Amino acid sequence: MQLQIESKDIEDYLKPFPPVITFDTPLIRQQIDAIKAQTDSPKERAKTAFEISRDQIQHSFDKKQCKTVTISAEDTLEKKEGICFAKSHLLATLLRGMGIPTGFCYQLKNNPKAGYVLHGLNAIYLEDTGWFRVDPRGNKPGINAQFSIEKEQLAYPIDPSKGEIDYPNVFVEPLALVINAMKDSKDVEDLFYKRPVSI
Repeated sequence: MQLQIESKDIEDYLKPFPPVITFDTPLIRQQIDAIKAQTDSPKERAKTAFEISRDQIQHSFDKKQCKTVTISAEDTLEKKEGICFAKSHLLATLLRGMGIPTGFCYQLKNNPKAGYVLHGLNAIYLEDTGWFRVDPRGNKPGINAQFSIEKEQLAYPIDPSKGEIDYPNVFVEPLALVINAMKDSKDVEDLFYKRPVSI
């Protein structure tokens, strides 16, 4: 897929977006410092941040009796849970906080229970490779998303014949309609049915 970059200024993909994307909160700062202490390689730092977001944050829809809707990266990291949007917010925060440009991407999926709903993921820019997408949704039986530069390995295959859409856009900020849906949901179950149906 040919990604469509929203801004030609790479610096836009390094900016905070308070209060969702901030780099100076205690847990975020601590996590960034821990990643940076492991390696100087931007690629390895990006991979580590991806794996933290994918594996250490439980997807709220996979967790039984989960009620909390996390939105900001700090809250997601603190509570160790969040849906795809929250996990993508965390990944973008960790990467931007290390000087690695990161954007927001979306897919339209046909969920058997909720109908057509957006799914959130990320695009990362590395000087040696350019832009590529990753999906920190979290793996489980039937889902095997990986940090793969040469060939995408995302969480979900998209089937256009079912009306599903793989949007090529790489946004500078999370979509306002996504943030609003998260804010307007009283709990995770409510959010399951309130997720946006288009970008």
